[in-house]
Amino acid sequence: MNKSKTYWIKLKSFIKECKRVVQVTKKPSMKEFKMIVKVTGLGIIIIGFIGFLISITGTLLGI
Repeated sequence: MNKSKTYWIKLKSFIKECKRVVQVTKKPSMKEFKMIVKVTGLGIIIIGFIGFLISITGTLLGI
């Protein structure tokens, strides 16, 4: 089998998988969306706070 046929077979398979994923997914409800936003925001705040603590500790220790 030559390269162009292999390429097209892989491309068709990829497109088929993409269609399957889109069909399975659903739009989140407003309640689900708000929960996702809250959890994501909380995660960003926690990671930022940890980075801030590391920065302050490094500054105080003179590192």
